Amino acid sequence: MLQTQRLIARQVWTTAFKNRAVFGLLIGIGLLLAYAALTGWLSLRQQNETGRKYQQQARQDWLANPNKHPHRMAHYGHFAFRPKAPLSVFDFGMESFLGNTIYLEAHKQNSVNFSEAGFSTGLLRFGEISMAMVLQLLLPLLLFFLGFGTVATDRETGTLKLLLSQGVSWGQLLVGKSLGLMAVMLSLYGPVMVVTGLLWFGLQGGRVSADQTIRLLLLMGAYFLYLAFFCVIAVLVSARSKTAKTALVSLIGLWLMLTLVLPRTSQALGSYLYPAPSKARFLADIQADVLKEGDSHNPNDPHYKGLKDSLLTAYGVDSVQKLPFNYSGFVMAEGEKISAHLYNDHFGRLLSIYDRQNRFAKAMAFVDPYLAIRNLSMALSGTDFASYVDFQRQAEQYRYEMAQKMNDLQMRFISNKKLAPTDKPYQIDRKHWEEVPDFCYQSPDVESVFGHEAISLLAFVFWAGLLWFVMVRFTKTLTAL
Repeated sequence: MLQTQRLIARQVWTTAFKNRAVFGLLIGIGLLLAYAALTGWLSLRQQNETGRKYQQQARQDWLANPNKHPHRMAHYGHFAFRPKAPLSVFDFGMESFLGNTIYLEAHKQNSVNFSEAGFSTGLLRFGEISMAMVLQLLLPLLLFFLGFGTVATDRETGTLKLLLSQGVSWGQLLVGKSLGLMAVMLSLYGPVMVVTGLLWFGLQGGRVSADQTIRLLLLMGAYFLYLAFFCVIAVLVSARSKTAKTALVSLIGLWLMLTLVLPRTSQALGSYLYPAPSKARFLADIQADVLKEGDSHNPNDPHYKGLKDSLLTAYGVDSVQKLPFNYSGFVMAEGEKISAHLYNDHFGRLLSIYDRQNRFAKAMAFVDPYLAIRNLSMALSGTDFASYVDFQRQAEQYRYEMAQKMNDLQMRFISNKKLAPTDKPYQIDRKHWEEVPDFCYQSPDVESVFGHEAISLLAFVFWAGLLWFVMVRFTKTLTAL
């Protein structure tokens, strides 16, 4: 039985490489992959080197500030840069659209800026050529081109009837044809993964973590399964078609539906069913809530007037100048606390909308395996939306702690006494700037991928089961005519 399947698989392999056009296609895809590998490597090195350079420069500028008032330092602010993950050399994901730099300052939450899309032409919306994109889109099309005649051509030439009459079962035939097509697939998939592994290893300077290793192995396994699905689909459609021409048209239509129509449709439907507010509306809602809660810069604000009265009562004094700490610093700390809480609340609600949109699109992976591999690939490569949100949360936490540190310094070291026109402005020693650590982004571990992409993983299991079921069913219903 195994010998029969091996012979059938070898026949598929030999037939595929007898066609000179196949070599042309393989060379073309190989050149695209080489270009994608080179651009991915250059982009990752350039962005990470630039990020490290300016992160160090921002730190040096922060420490180089002279003696000054802590609140001025809080408004001086800092910068946070998001480094590219090692596997982004393979899958660019959403990196070019989400930005990588954020300016951090007191009382204000800025968005992440300087995305590649912001500096590029509209051509970027058509996608970038990455190794992941070639494997997701072009290699399945090549497999369909090679597999459309695997069974249909035998049916047209009468070879199929001869094979079945000699005792070859439909199960042996379908498995053998699928394995042969998978062997052809490995001729491109294998070198791509070897190159990816070498670039991944080199970009980390040989210092490889267990987390990154697991990510790479999972990525390799996911892509093998994904491409194997298309090999099986090509053979099943060919087996069901009366002619090779019908099989080819059916497979091309299926490829267009899976890789172009359904992904765009799922995104559009998700945005329609769960609309998100505009950026202007989002910021306006936050500002409105801040004003309702209390304006720390308005001395007559009811919230802060009540806060002042309670402090004066608690400390048994009749003016803020007699408090044992700087009252303005206390007010700034309270205002920062309120505004940060409101921002995080609104931001969480916005993310819940995006999460519902994404969940709808991810659920479509049970209809389209391309969506499953695209989402899982970005998550494992650290280039998905969840990675971007994680960076933004870490940057916001750093911004809040930096601002509150400056407020604490103001409360402890700045006098409550009002300055006379001839007095020198209050300031503290610059050594205190070192008390604020530099920003250092910590990428999430691979366990987070299983939480974010559980639907995609289940979709892989579903497709494996579905194709196996269809293949078993076909062995009982297919005919040679």
